[in-house]
Amino acid sequence: MKYKTMKTRMITALLAIVCGLAAQAATNPYLQYTQNLPFAMPEVKAPVFPDRVFNIKDYGAKGDGTSLCTAAFAKAIDELNAKGGGRLIVPQGVWFTGPIVLKSNVNLHLEKGAVILFSGDETLYPIVKTSFEGLETRRCQSPLSAYGAVNIAVTGQGAIDGNGIYWRPLKRSKVTASQWKNFTSQGGVFKRDDLWFPSKGYLKGDSIAQMNVPQGLKTDAEWESIRRFLRPVLVSLVNCKNVLLKDVIFQNSPAWNIHPLMCENIIIDHVLARNPAYAQNGDALDLESCKNALIVNSTFDAGDDGICIKSGKDADGRRRGKPCENVVVDGCTVFQGHGGFVVGSEMSGGVKNILVQNCQFLGTDVGLRFKSCRGRGGVVSNIFIRRISMFDIQADAIIFNLYYGGKSVVEMQEAGKQANNIDMQPVDETTPEFRDIYIEDVVCRNANRALFFNGLPEKPIENINLKNIHISSRVKSEFHNCKNISKENVVTD
Repeated sequence: MKYKTMKTRMITALLAIVCGLAAQAATNPYLQYTQNLPFAMPEVKAPVFPDRVFNIKDYGAKGDGTSLCTAAFAKAIDELNAKGGGRLIVPQGVWFTGPIVLKSNVNLHLEKGAVILFSGDETLYPIVKTSFEGLETRRCQSPLSAYGAVNIAVTGQGAIDGNGIYWRPLKRSKVTASQWKNFTSQGGVFKRDDLWFPSKGYLKGDSIAQMNVPQGLKTDAEWESIRRFLRPVLVSLVNCKNVLLKDVIFQNSPAWNIHPLMCENIIIDHVLARNPAYAQNGDALDLESCKNALIVNSTFDAGDDGICIKSGKDADGRRRGKPCENVVVDGCTVFQGHGGFVVGSEMSGGVKNILVQNCQFLGTDVGLRFKSCRGRGGVVSNIFIRRISMFDIQADAIIFNLYYGGKSVVEMQEAGKQANNIDMQPVDETTPEFRDIYIEDVVCRNANRALFFNGLPEKPIENINLKNIHISSRVKSEFHNCKNISKENVVTD
């Protein structure tokens, strides 16, 4: 009898635990992503909004593809925010607009068939102080932005189009002959026979820029003279907390596509971020100096890096001192682009506590890409990558390159130039450090090269653990300036 009573109590306790976990999962469907991690990370919940519903049509907006809806979006968001928040409905139609600024407690919800199309008129986008390429600078205001907002979302089965074709430069090598003729016949100027810019102001901006950031400008008039060069990221979220991007298509960005900067508690779920293959600096997602982020079940198809982790560049990044930390990437697909999952090159504030799992990279230049260079500083550590499938990788399946100079890996290989990885330099705060990285259960078919580790002689790449790696490739792997590289069941052929 005593035994039966004890058994009954144990079963009751187990049932209580199971029921409790089920209740938690029902309350927060994202709980599963922060359980049983190889590092400590708090639970991340989607923001909750009041039942209040506004419709953009009630503010005079017309979804006819030509009527400018900028004022209607601003008024609707302001009023919804003032009343305590809720959901702003964007019905089926093409809603042509200038920049939209999200505010706290507002869920911008696009119904099926809704397209928010941003104007290509650069005069609608004021020049603002911001961060780009990890540096403090000025750019045109982003088409969709939020600053310091709490509890915001962009949801629904519609699409947001940045009309990036009006902003971007174009390389002849990346398009067909008919595309090249079509683009270049619309005006603009040539920097070279094979490189077209959309305006003279763009050419001027390019001539004074380092890695896309203009140098030496002091007056507003000087910035104004290169306005076209200051193409914005499509979605800029700065210092925001409790953010949800779900189910929406984000496409055709002027520069980067989605750029959360110094945000906390952010969920990106079932989104499609896409750009044409020829989109210059068309990264799909750049998560910079963020904390507690979930990137799940999403697709990225871009002309540059797919999923990229950053934390500021050089002195600006070290001064900010905000690492990108506590990030889970799960169940994502990356097509084309320079890298599937990428860390750097702007990592001066540090990167730590990252888990990437159950992802597939199809046709990217590189699968797993770690990049930096002298001058950055910062530490990248505690990175866990597992269960990754790759196919048709144009360059390296896995690469660590501490000599990054702004080119894609394919462009570097075509140029045939090798960095000086022999001569040492002094170690100081500007020396980047990559260590304690764990990569396992990776399968890749048809890569050019399986592994390329190219560290600094004064600060080698350290403690990289490779387990159950199977890569078919054409070129022999290379290892330079690295130590404590553990290999268990690593097959490259």
